[in-house]
Amino acid sequence: MTDEEPELVRQLYRSPPDRFVAARDAAVAAARRAGDPAGARQLARLKRPTVAAWLVNLLALERPDLVADLGPLAEALRTAQRDLKGARLRELSAQRRAVVAALVAEVRRIAVDTPDAPPAARLPLAEVEATLNAALADADVAAQVRAGRLLKAVHYAGFGEVPRPQLRLVTGGGAEAAPVPDRADERAGARRAHDERAAAQAARVERARRRRALDRELAAARTAQRQAERELDGAVGAERDGAATLDRIEVELAELERRRAAAEQELSRSKLARRAAERSLTAARRRTGEVEGAIEAVDAEEGDAARGDGGAD
Repeated sequence: MTDEEPELVRQLYRSPPDRFVAARDAAVAAARRAGDPAGARQLARLKRPTVAAWLVNLLALERPDLVADLGPLAEALRTAQRDLKGARLRELSAQRRAVVAALVAEVRRIAVDTPDAPPAARLPLAEVEATLNAALADADVAAQVRAGRLLKAVHYAGFGEVPRPQLRLVTGGGAEAAPVPDRADERAGARRAHDERAAAQAARVERARRRRALDRELAAARTAQRQAERELDGAVGAERDGAATLDRIEVELAELERRRAAAEQELSRSKLARRAAERSLTAARRRTGEVEGAIEAVDAEEGDAARGDGGAD
C-alpha cells in the first residue's frame, strides 16, 4: 500500500458501520483502477467494526491524546495490584472510573458531531465503557484501542493481574515451608472485587436513573415542541388571514378614494354649473324687467294717443 493509504484506512474506520462496506469497496475499486492490486487486496481484508467498536475507534482517531493517557493509569493499577497496596488501588480505581466516564462522555460528544452517526439514544455506550475498562486491564486490548482498528467490543471480567503472587511462610529455623495462600489477602481481594462489583452496579443504577430522567425530559421537551409548533401554525395562519383582510381593505380604500375623487370633481362641475345658471338667471331677470318696462312705456304712449284722438272728435 502507498504512504497515503494508512490515512485512507483511518478514514474508513471513521465511517459509520452501515457505510463501512460501501466505502471499503469503493476504495478497493479505486486501488485496482490505480494499478495497485496488492493494496486492493489489503483493503478488501478490512472488516467492518460493530457500532461500539466504531465509537472506540473514533475516540482513538479523533482524540489520541486522551487514549494515550490510559497507559500510565493502567500501569499504575497493575503495580498497585501486584504490590497489594489497598489504599492506592482504591484511589486508582476511583480515578479509573472517573477517566472512563469522561472518555464515554467524549465518545458521545464525538458521535453526536459525526454525520450519519446513530441517534444518541441508540449509542451502545455501556459496551464502550466495558471496552475501555478492558483496555485498562489488558495490554493487547489497549494496543488495539490505540490503533483505532477495533472490530468488536471487549469485556473483561475482574480487574488486575491474575494470578496474584503467592506468599511463603518462613519458620524460625530458616527452613522454607510450602507456599500457602495468604487468607487475609484473599479476603482483601474478595472485598475489593465485591466493592468493584457494587460500584459497577451502583454506576449502572445511576446511569439507568439518569436515562429515565432524560427520557422524561425528552418526552416533555417533545410535547412542548409539538405545542409550540401548533401555536406557530396557528399564528402563521392568523397572520396570513390578517394580511389577506388588510389587502382587501386596501383595495376597498383605493376604490373609495377613486370614487371620492370622482365625486369631488362632479361636485366641482355642479358648483360651476350652478354659478353659471345663477348668472344667466340674473341676466334673464334683468332683461325681463327691461322688456316689461319698455312694454309699459309703449302701452302708456298708446293710451295717451288714444285720449288725444278722442278729444279731437
